[in-house]
Amino acid sequence: MLLRMPCSGSLCPRRPPGAAPPRGKLLRGRCGGARAVLRAVDGLADPPTSTGAAIPVHTVTVHDRERGVVHQFQVPEDQYILHTAEDQSISLPFACRHGCCTSCAVRVKSGQIRQPEALGISPELKSQGYALLCVGFPCSDLEVETQDEDEVYWLQFGRYFARGPVERDDYALELAMADE
Repeated sequence: MLLRMPCSGSLCPRRPPGAAPPRGKLLRGRCGGARAVLRAVDGLADPPTSTGAAIPVHTVTVHDRERGVVHQFQVPEDQYILHTAEDQSISLPFACRHGCCTSCAVRVKSGQIRQPEALGISPELKSQGYALLCVGFPCSDLEVETQDEDEVYWLQFGRYFARGPVERDDYALELAMADE
């Protein structure tokens, strides 16, 4: 799928200042060296069609372990779970809102979730049922449980860090201090 961006009269170097852009024309190719064709990202939802088809709505149940409460709310299939919860004044854990950290990590107890933008969760953890609410779309009725952020972070990134006690090297420290 290609998305085409119309050329703006104020931004197009080929059009004299003040000249109005032609109506209804879309650029194909290049305009002043800038690429005027945008490509859709694979896996992301297409915009709603003009057929007026109703978007399915699913019930999402979140067991918030830290606060000891259960939230249940409706989420359209094309909306992020976290954003929809916030629109309904439901407070859930989050930090980056971009799927890059593990603050909003949950474990799926039942149902299906689609999360094409979840960079903070490896494919391995996704296959074990972990998901991120900030970039997750419900595909069915869904029941999830919040997770300890540090625990999920360790599962995701811990194997890349050294383990065991840190040994202090006083001689190296003296050399470093002498350089200052």
